[in-house]
Amino acid sequence: MERQVAGSTARGVLYVHSAPRALCPHIEWAAGRALDRAVNFSWSDQPVMKGVKRTEFYWEGAQGTGAKLASALRGWEHLRYEVTEDATPGSDGGRWMHTPDLGIFFAQTDTVGNMVIPEDRVRYAMEVAGSNALELHRELRLAIGQAWDDELDAFRHASDDNQVIWLHKVG
Repeated sequence: MERQVAGSTARGVLYVHSAPRALCPHIEWAAGRALDRAVNFSWSDQPVMKGVKRTEFYWEGAQGTGAKLASALRGWEHLRYEVTEDATPGSDGGRWMHTPDLGIFFAQTDTVGNMVIPEDRVRYAMEVAGSNALELHRELRLAIGQAWDDELDAFRHASDDNQVIWLHKVG
């Protein structure tokens, strides 16, 4: 078992927005493996799509656990999920989004959950766009994962019965 130093504990949320019922136990197993402990999720029906389930799971672990969780679930067909890892004094936060059509997207986040676009990515967007404002807009939308947000948004707000938890929620 890995020994943690003081202040190295991270926390975050795993949002499984849609998973086929048959995949649910495998998701729990993969997440438990990434967390180094057994987990049981509370699954509910996903009203946006018949026959699929959804869940939210709050986790704590070593810094980098968010990446381990996102990697453990990557590549499964028909699975939509997000993983957040809050920033800590020794580490930036992160947000991973996955959809079957788009694959996985990662962005660094600051202490309040805002996506941070690295300077080199902004410079690249400016270089590619030149003086074309529409192209700059397109490049910046790519940099913040707008396509993933657009696809996942209906699944996030799928039911009036489920409480909406915004991703920029602070501790």
